Amino acid sequence: MSAIRYLPVATFATLMGSAGLTLAWEKASEVFGLPVLVSQLLLGFTLVLLAVLGSSYLVKFLKHRDAVCEEFNHPIKISFFPALSIGLMLIATALHQYQAQLALIFWAVGGALQLLLTLTLMNVWIHQSRTQVNHTTPAWFIPIVGNIIAPIEGVSLGFLDLSWFYFSVGFVYWIVLKVLVFNRMLYHDPLPQNLLPTLFIMVAPPAVGFIAYQRLSGGAFDVFAHILYYTALFLVILLLTQIARFARLPFFISWWAYSFPLAAFTVATMLMYQHHQTLFFQALSLIMLVVVTVLIAMLAWRTARAAISGNLFKPE
Repeated sequence: MSAIRYLPVATFATLMGSAGLTLAWEKASEVFGLPVLVSQLLLGFTLVLLAVLGSSYLVKFLKHRDAVCEEFNHPIKISFFPALSIGLMLIATALHQYQAQLALIFWAVGGALQLLLTLTLMNVWIHQSRTQVNHTTPAWFIPIVGNIIAPIEGVSLGFLDLSWFYFSVGFVYWIVLKVLVFNRMLYHDPLPQNLLPTLFIMVAPPAVGFIAYQRLSGGAFDVFAHILYYTALFLVILLLTQIARFARLPFFISWWAYSFPLAAFTVATMLMYQHHQTLFFQALSLIMLVVVTVLIAMLAWRTARAAISGNLFKPE
């Protein structure tokens, strides 16, 4: 049977990681004067990755529609579909300085798809009788993060009110889902091994929220902004205390959950450095840039090896 049938929708998380790293290096070029060529090469790679993944999943949809429907009806896998819309909006943000009109197209398509998927998922969660407590995982944050991401480029394109709409939806339901996810982890079965990396997704809403709020507020570093950033910082520290546990995990495609949240936190830290100009934020920015770059390079290598060996395309 064709290997493409088993291409997981979670593979689109690689697009989020690659685009996130691109934006981190774009910001590093602005803040620290690092070579802009790095972010340009990463942007080119991300566009190629979008073309490869998009065409591959389209083939899966055309030839194995039942497999796509099975993923869409799965209570956990469905949360990874918005990784595509998020990837499109992140690419739009990276493209803006080079081609604003093309960025508008990417953002409009990504934003529309994000809203459609958010409404669909919310309806599934509300009316799906098969949803159980153990289906609640940090992956549920992915659809919500997409709404918080929208303003980052939306404000630059002139859609201020629409950006506030997306931010409001994302922020409010992040709080709701955070309660549900912690309830599951505290009072029910622990996360299975293959979903443990998704704990890092918890970093994304406050980190991305901080960046988005900067755009929406015109660069305000008020109480709310600081609460968002330091919430993200605390979660990074919390997860780092569990690094030995994560290091023992075998490779899963879910390892890509490490990538985008840490890239977003890196960008957020650079923004803090720009404002505060302290040695702490300068050092943390550079350390995080190195960490996320090495991490994503390692993830890309492990994913390529899994794809070549066929392990990426095995039924669960």
